Amino acid sequence: MLYHLLYPLHVQFSGFHVFRYITFRSIYAAITALTISFVVGPWLIAKLRRLQIGQEIRELGPESHKKKAGTPTMGGVLILAAMVIPTLLWADLRNLYVWLVLFVTVGYGAVGAVDDWRKVAKHNSDGLSARAKMRWMTLIAAVPALVLFFHPNFQTTLAFPFLKNLRPDLGLFFVVFAVFVVVGSGNSVNLSDGLDGLAMGLVTIAASVYVLFAYLAGNAHLASYLQLSSVPGAGELAVFCSAMVGAGLGFLWFNAYPAQIFMGDTGSLALGGALGMVAIVVKQELMLALVGGIFVLEALSVMLQVTSYKLWKRRIFKMAPLHHHFELMGIAEPKIIVRFWIVNIILALLAISTLKLR
Repeated sequence: MLYHLLYPLHVQFSGFHVFRYITFRSIYAAITALTISFVVGPWLIAKLRRLQIGQEIRELGPESHKKKAGTPTMGGVLILAAMVIPTLLWADLRNLYVWLVLFVTVGYGAVGAVDDWRKVAKHNSDGLSARAKMRWMTLIAAVPALVLFFHPNFQTTLAFPFLKNLRPDLGLFFVVFAVFVVVGSGNSVNLSDGLDGLAMGLVTIAASVYVLFAYLAGNAHLASYLQLSSVPGAGELAVFCSAMVGAGLGFLWFNAYPAQIFMGDTGSLALGGALGMVAIVVKQELMLALVGGIFVLEALSVMLQVTSYKLWKRRIFKMAPLHHHFELMGIAEPKIIVRFWIVNIILALLAISTLKLR
């Protein structure tokens, strides 16, 4: 909105020409998101406490988590506001990719909000059924996947890290693949949201990498130099990802151990879906598995635990997801959180390093 209002003034006042640059608008999208978080955060926490919208703790969860019961939840509302508003203010709203990512973000946030509200209303940890949640997530992800498939200027190819000449066209399978990535990303972030600040810190790290990926994909010269898939217009998603980084840092101010507020499924599903959709648009889908390596490990730990128990009635981990396993080993929660962040930073740096390895 600000872009459309202020950039045209560069004809009369040359200083407004700065609004043309994605880098400038990305920085201020992050600053705007931070500002919204800092201003609205204390008010929202107080409001949720008055309304008694508190976290319900699973009976089968770690005993140490029982003390977290009643902590305000549905903080994802703050995250959504801090991501969507700056994007609307600083991005070029004529860009289709911006609207597709916002559609998934808000749609997944709405599914998460319904899930969170049912938990609060029923005073237990059961919200939407897993089947209903998957159905809605799949339908929401299918809409932008189909739009991209039928878009005449969007290539449905799949880029492989390290292999510059291997870019097979997925054809109609692209729709299935895109839905899988978005739904999988949403669920993986959701599974990682079990310790104070853990998921938000991991998402912030991943979003920082995708600021760079989006900018490079949208810049034909740089994409050609680095032998990446060029996606004209994808650079505007750097503004969205910067807003995600700002929203993440702002939310961490209140969500860091010991948390004053939890994001709930409202936040975790929205953040995961957003990351997955950005990865699809900028043609860095497979790289998401490396950038979000901790998310992958968390999801795998759950799948392995469930499979092992169903087949052999034995558990591989003390508890799944993986962060709970380390908790039950006696490692302090803050130490687990920071160590997971460190590992993900290393993975993020490795992902960035692949830009020169072709």
